[in-house]
Amino acid sequence: MTDGTMDGRPGRGDGGPDRTLIVGGSLAALLLAVIGAAGGWVLAGDQRPPTTAVPADAAGSRTPSPQPTKSPPRARPTSAAPPSSAAPTRSAGLTVPDLVGMDFEEAREELRDRGLGWQFVFGSGDSSSVRSTNPAAGTPVKRGITVVINVAGQAPPNEVPDLLGEKCRDAGDELVDDGFSPRYPTGRSGTVTAQDPVGGTVLRWNDIVAISCGTPGA
Repeated sequence: MTDGTMDGRPGRGDGGPDRTLIVGGSLAALLLAVIGAAGGWVLAGDQRPPTTAVPADAAGSRTPSPQPTKSPPRARPTSAAPPSSAAPTRSAGLTVPDLVGMDFEEAREELRDRGLGWQFVFGSGDSSSVRSTNPAAGTPVKRGITVVINVAGQAPPNEVPDLLGEKCRDAGDELVDDGFSPRYPTGRSGTVTAQDPVGGTVLRWNDIVAISCGTPGA
C-alpha cells in the first residue's frame, strides 16, 4: 500500500476521490433542502418566499428620506388699475342752479356763467319771472347742455340792431345777447352784407333774425 495504488488503480494516499463524493453529496443534500422548502411555500399557497423585515433604524433602511418642504408660492403684487381715460359724462359738481322766481334775463346770466345754454319758453302772463326749469334745480349736468327756462309772462319786445359791416360771428353774438335767434343762410365767414329784418325793426325775444355773411362786393 506504500506505492499509492488501490485496487490496482493508481491513486493518491490522501483519499481524493472519497472527498469529492462527500462534497458532491453535501451539495445535493443542500439543493434538495432548498427545493423542499420552495415546495412547502407553494403548497402553503404563497407564491413568493417570505422576506425578512428590515428594521426602520438599521443601516440601509428602506424608510424614505424626508423630502424638503416647499414654501408656498409668493403672491405677486398686483398693480392698481390705471385710471380711465374716458371723458366723464358729467362735470364734477356742475348742477342746474335754482332759477325759480328770478328774472329771466338774470337766469340767463347764471346759466352763462356756468357754461350752460338756455332756451326760453314764454307764457301768457305779465311777469318776467322764471316758473320752472328743465332739468330741475340741483340736477347734475354736463357743461354746454341747454336748460329750458319756462317764463311766466309773454316775450317782451326788443329792437333789432344794425349789423351791416360787422364780422359775422360778432353779429351773431350780439343778436343772442339781445334775445334774438340768429340764422346764417350763407354761412358764418366774412362780414354781414345783409340782414332780415333790417336794423331798427321791433321784434320780440326769440324771434329770428337772418344775417347774410361774405365778402362785400363779391
